[in-house]
Amino acid sequence: MEIKDFEVEQWMNAWETKCTYNVAETCVYSLSLDQLFALCGKDKTDFLDAFSRRRLTYGDIEGRPDLLEGIAKLYRTVEPGHIIPTHGAAGANALVLSTMVNPGDHVVSIMPTYQQLYSIPEMCGAEVSILHLEKENGYHVDVEALDALCSSDTKLICINNPDNPTGALLDGETLRAIVEVARKYDAWIMCDEVYRHLTQGGEYAESMVDLYDKAVVTSSMSKVWSLAGLRIGWCITKSPDLRRDILSHRDYNTISCALFDEAVAAFALSHADVLLDRSRRIVRENLKVLREWVDSEEHLSMVSPEAGTTALVYYDYPIDSYEFCTRMVQTTGAFVTPGDCFDEPKSFRVGYGYSDNIEDLRQGLAGISEFMRRIEAGE
Repeated sequence: MEIKDFEVEQWMNAWETKCTYNVAETCVYSLSLDQLFALCGKDKTDFLDAFSRRRLTYGDIEGRPDLLEGIAKLYRTVEPGHIIPTHGAAGANALVLSTMVNPGDHVVSIMPTYQQLYSIPEMCGAEVSILHLEKENGYHVDVEALDALCSSDTKLICINNPDNPTGALLDGETLRAIVEVARKYDAWIMCDEVYRHLTQGGEYAESMVDLYDKAVVTSSMSKVWSLAGLRIGWCITKSPDLRRDILSHRDYNTISCALFDEAVAAFALSHADVLLDRSRRIVRENLKVLREWVDSEEHLSMVSPEAGTTALVYYDYPIDSYEFCTRMVQTTGAFVTPGDCFDEPKSFRVGYGYSDNIEDLRQGLAGISEFMRRIEAGE
């Protein structure tokens, strides 16, 4: 099967190891193992010694019990038996979509969002209708427009909450309205919730799996928990039949997740409150810096993010975003993601969880400003 190039991931692959300021990073500043254990007030020696005595088998095929319990506590109505561990949220998204979507199915997805949510259904042979999120509406889902795209043939509605790249957050009222649209057409909802909990206001964003029995949600240890290197993600469904189908597909590409990765993830989630306090502090403090910087640059604008770690910043220079971002990383070392990766021209995505040091973020943004001064000087 053919699939379109994964624009954002290929961009990251090309440049993220060659930059000085990785302001394209979408995780809250990643932790080392030393930092993780120190933050949680635990000595890593006992943990590592115990693990070192283990035989390196495949482990628990459907997930380590304490990991599943830790994940379940992040939701209101989820039980360990609803959870399927995967290789990151990207693995969860690919697994769910390739399991659920067949040739000829009708899928509705939003844009801009993570490309998996529309390119994988296209690869599977689905007819994909796109609901464009409007800047003027804060990139929120227009429920009436969503309803107009759906029909009795619609099998799946794909959303991302909070949204990447815009940082838009759908509140409980909007999520329930989307559920009513899905019920009207007896459609499934898939919601990528990898940035859930990283809100700028309240304590958490509601999960679609707590609102709708025909919902499937995905997430991971990467963005909120600052542990992308573990490559632990998950998908959740309350449908026994769908769970069985997903596990059947998973047998072909995963078998089980890594013993060490699951052990560290389970430990981290047993201290979820501590990690969450750290992540929220970083994103909330850093967003203030980003807002001040955008306001100080007359050629830039953005809709301020409500959640997550990313913002879509627009510029008014007569340069396409790939050229803008390429020349910038080459000349100043400041690295952001072209808006054209999300079909949003003359913009770039900033990852403002880039560092736990505000001065590091300011230096990265200063690199962008330096490049804009060069444009204005005709360089």
